[in-house]
Amino acid sequence: METYFCADNSRSLKEDIIGSAPTNQTYVLIECPTPWAENAFNSRCVPLSLKTLKEKIQREKMPVNLLLINEHHSSKQTKSIIIFKRKQGLSKSYSRLELEVQSLEEVASLVESYLPETDLEDAYSESSSIRDILVCTHGSHDKCCAKYGIPFYREALETIRNLQLTDVRIWQSSHFGGHRFAPTAIDFPEGRYYGVLNQNTFCSLLTRTGDINCIRGVYRGWGILSIYAQILERELLLLHGWEWFNFSVESNIISQNEDKTFNRIELTYKSPSNNILRSCIADVVKDENKTLYLKGSCNGKESERVKFWAENLVF
Repeated sequence: METYFCADNSRSLKEDIIGSAPTNQTYVLIECPTPWAENAFNSRCVPLSLKTLKEKIQREKMPVNLLLINEHHSSKQTKSIIIFKRKQGLSKSYSRLELEVQSLEEVASLVESYLPETDLEDAYSESSSIRDILVCTHGSHDKCCAKYGIPFYREALETIRNLQLTDVRIWQSSHFGGHRFAPTAIDFPEGRYYGVLNQNTFCSLLTRTGDINCIRGVYRGWGILSIYAQILERELLLLHGWEWFNFSVESNIISQNEDKTFNRIELTYKSPSNNILRSCIADVVKDENKTLYLKGSCNGKESERVKFWAENLVF
């Protein structure tokens, strides 16, 4: 009997998970019944038109991530389509558009009509305070997402009910990477990634209260930033505390060597309480002491997992 779990191995090695958040220009979340096949878009419920769109996005290497989502015990007759697009310049979240369709057959053409749009700001209500939190429960893709993701999702539903958070929706999601960090989640519209979660840290993330250092071991990074800027951004988050979640940011690579083991990053940020721009420059370098060799998934091959560290911070 196969007893290897990539998430258990990552935890035993005390892998630092920062800098593992994928960077996508656009996310499209499609409400779709479970169960899902190993390749989610080969699932029985997915129409050919939607599968073809997924293949086109992959073939043309478009910065778009199509994900299937499902809400526990939903009784709606319609299906939600939620589109998130990264904003230009200083930003603290993705722009958001939510649509309803009667049938999944409608989705492909609808999504294609919005993909060329550079910004969804006109369609996004700034007054909306909805947070959409995705938890990967895609156990047919990787068994760690079943072992850790499914129980976490069920407990998270209860946590949200107990906290009476009516503006938070939590969804089961198909694979979005990071099996070995299960249970793993994305918090939209910000687009922040988390892993190795439990209900105590999840409660702090929901309410943004408690010791900010609890985030150190569960924060994968902010998807609007490059992996190098994600490492610097965590240092600023720990420095400023929960208030940092209200800041707008933008990053820039000042210099970088050929193999990208040295990266000088500038992160510009602005507090919501004033219009003063501030910046921090740091060298993000390969950390030999934290570079590991392990499997990225239960069925994957062992490979080098390079880790970086931010040093020489200048404000």
